[in-house]
Amino acid sequence: MKQTIMVVEDDKMIRKLIRLYLEKHRYEVIEAVDGDEAKSLFLAHHPCLIILDLMLPKVSGEAFCNWVRKQVNGEVSIIMLSAKATVEDKITGLNIGADDYITKPFDPNELIAHVEAVLRRTSHFCQKIVSDGLCIKPRKGEVLLYDQQIKLTKHEFNLLHYFMQNPNFVLSREQLVSQIYPNAEQMVMERTIDAHIKKLREKIEREPGKPQRIQTIRGMGYKFVTST
Repeated sequence: MKQTIMVVEDDKMIRKLIRLYLEKHRYEVIEAVDGDEAKSLFLAHHPCLIILDLMLPKVSGEAFCNWVRKQVNGEVSIIMLSAKATVEDKITGLNIGADDYITKPFDPNELIAHVEAVLRRTSHFCQKIVSDGLCIKPRKGEVLLYDQQIKLTKHEFNLLHYFMQNPNFVLSREQLVSQIYPNAEQMVMERTIDAHIKKLREKIEREPGKPQRIQTIRGMGYKFVTST
């Protein structure tokens, strides 16, 4: 699975250049032009790393960095990319939560080297699956819906993890039973899965007007539907 990087930069040419080099190195890229847009995209996509300009319209880079750290503490890496080049500027950026600081103008290949170095140190934070604001972290046993932590039972968590590992595929009830109850000593009724899915839907499908994430495919089973 590709690691997701968000580029927050109001200069279109610089933003597109960074995207070109990141995609060349097989990263998935999300673009934001200001701090407000960056907030909504961050909650929807839970990126592994943010490349952040400091001089942004609406919400400054410094303010956005502080906001991110309050949301997830150290669970996302931030590389500040700025024309502010004094030693004091760099110290300030690092003190408010940046993992690295690069000054403009910059060499795109050097930026990629910094990205890869930061991700080598923090790659364990990227062990997650994200779909339209829903984020599951298998190693930590956590599920987030945008910025809210969702409490699931063991079976609900395993069920959601299996669905998100197999997006847009129809999964039969028999498949789901074998995944959720691999060592069951007695028969597990298929309607038990239906009950788990009903409760899971109540917890992860809270957005009025949006289609179900877990859809029932009559006569076949269930499908976890993604927006992409």
